[in-house]
Amino acid sequence: MVNNFKYDFTIKRKKVVTAGFLLLLTVVLLFFINAYAQGQFHTLDSLRNYIKGFGIMAPAVLILLQAAQVVLPVLPGFFGCAVGAILFGSFGGFWYNYIGISIGSIIAFFLARQFGIGLIKALFTNKQYEIWSARLGDSKRFSILLFASILLPLFPDDFLCYFSGLTSISSKKFIWIIILAKPWCILAYSLIFAEIL
Repeated sequence: MVNNFKYDFTIKRKKVVTAGFLLLLTVVLLFFINAYAQGQFHTLDSLRNYIKGFGIMAPAVLILLQAAQVVLPVLPGFFGCAVGAILFGSFGGFWYNYIGISIGSIIAFFLARQFGIGLIKALFTNKQYEIWSARLGDSKRFSILLFASILLPLFPDDFLCYFSGLTSISSKKFIWIIILAKPWCILAYSLIFAEIL
């Protein structure tokens, strides 16, 4: 009887935490969708001014924005990287972008693991899913291919984070891949944008 109570309490707690997290995620996404609809993200200057307008909270806003752009992939990640480098220099911009994009990547993975293929097909095209499913889905070297894809520029990182949630890769291994592979491209963007902008 006591074990059943603990089990029921644990399930209820997980549901409450999941519902709370999804509510918070929805609020953050709606906040940024509203800013996007008002033209705040249409140019590099408008995005820079938008983030700069938050003053001391600007780094937190950039981190949230970069996480949100992975979860709801409508804004190219390099756009945020450019603004981060402009506002905070190559070092600060790198860290804020890295933290935000990594958080968003991990959230995307767990969302796909929780809600399955329907969520991915709602966010991405069937063609994209079919191409990457054929390339990576049955691969015994999925972890190596994922690491290389995350490490190199021009791969669809956001999609691959969601797609990984459908595979048998462990969450621990996925998180380590993000931590180890993700910073290099972001660092390159930060250094380049800090120099040219």
